[in-house]
Amino acid sequence: MSYQESIDGIIEAVGGKDNIKNFEHCATRMRIILKDDDKVDKEKAENVPESRGYFFNTGQHQFIFGTGKVNKVYSEFQQAMGEGGGGNNDSGDFKDDVYQNLNPAQKVVRILADILVPLIPVLVTTGLLMGVRGLLLELGLEMDDSWLAIFEMLTDTAFAFLPVLITFSATRKFGGTPIIGIVVGLMMVAPQLPNAWAVAGGDAEPLRLLGLDIVGYQGSIIPAIVAGYLISKLEKGLRKFVPDMIDLIVTPFVTISVTIFTMLLVLGPILQLVESGVLDGILWLVETPFGIGYIIYSAFQQVIVITGLHHSLSIVELGLLSDTGGNVLNTLGTASMAGQFGAAVAAAYLMKSQVKRANALSSSVSTLFGITEPLLFGVNLRVMRVFFSGMIGGAAGGLMVSIFGLAATGLGITFIPGILLYTHSVAALIQYIVVIAVAFAVAFMMVRVQSKQIKAELNVEA
Repeated sequence: MSYQESIDGIIEAVGGKDNIKNFEHCATRMRIILKDDDKVDKEKAENVPESRGYFFNTGQHQFIFGTGKVNKVYSEFQQAMGEGGGGNNDSGDFKDDVYQNLNPAQKVVRILADILVPLIPVLVTTGLLMGVRGLLLELGLEMDDSWLAIFEMLTDTAFAFLPVLITFSATRKFGGTPIIGIVVGLMMVAPQLPNAWAVAGGDAEPLRLLGLDIVGYQGSIIPAIVAGYLISKLEKGLRKFVPDMIDLIVTPFVTISVTIFTMLLVLGPILQLVESGVLDGILWLVETPFGIGYIIYSAFQQVIVITGLHHSLSIVELGLLSDTGGNVLNTLGTASMAGQFGAAVAAAYLMKSQVKRANALSSSVSTLFGITEPLLFGVNLRVMRVFFSGMIGGAAGGLMVSIFGLAATGLGITFIPGILLYTHSVAALIQYIVVIAVAFAVAFMMVRVQSKQIKAELNVEA
């Protein structure tokens, strides 16, 4: 069967061959990038023979033909365009053209996804192990030092060395040498630097260098991405004028030295100021009347997780437990997680690809044990409507926390393992479950209400 009428219809609808910059196909759709989007005749595009529909998203004009048929249409379209006529399936240029058509926010989201999505399987596995460990310990399981050390090795390694993984991935994404990214990442969490979590918990003191407090970057995300960016920019800049004869020595030496000292002496102090401001702001929010602070905090708590500053929240939690006997940040944090979880599950069921849906649901599972990074970077942050829906769900959960006056009796575990922090009364346990259910349901419904727009973005690549 020939699809010449379909090909002619597409070319006419998009303003002719000369207006086609590049083209590609996925499992079900022809995707075309144009030089001038204003030349598109939408009515003709929506009535292309054999096409089941047309839509425009992220700079791509997409014609739906269905599985199998789209491959035949694409093959004939290639022939019609002729040699060099706009692109081909193996050129590798299509993604670059797509990127150029994204707005700044979409570009940031795509960069984050390209850097962090490859790490999702490791984070999911580690997150589940951390949740299981926390649950077992809270249930009273006793481990000798040897077994505890082995368990901690299994659960803590990936998160303790997260900057190494991220710096490697970011360096590769931005075009630098990945092995240099690994070395800089290792330096950021080197044992000679005080552990960031230990310093945050008051168990260690920061180093003093040139009048500045220096700590490791354990668990940090944004600094690791910045490090990868610096590495790639320095390498490219240096190779413009460093002679080939000494490039092997000079370029890595300068790149590593400048990057690590920038991270420790420039970015580190800036982040400490930001961290201090965040902690002071959280304390102020908690004390805001009428539950307003609860609503705002539970909406934005996962934003703090994205920045990597959440490791310092234990200071605030310990203070709350000491002053009030309760830890409301634990409850609000769970509400925030439940909101993002509800949004992710709803988004997963809008994905047409069974593989993408399974991956999204797998990335979400560790949230049940209090680890949200796989969910955030693997699903929600890829479509901001989904992430914002999760924030609204978290806010709804925060409102319920305010109404109930609910607070945990400890810290360190959330979501399902966190149930153990509310077993002091049946009422508290029921209220905790209601908070999770409300946050989940509101976020789920917010995604469903926006299903048409979200589905288009989620399925832009099959």
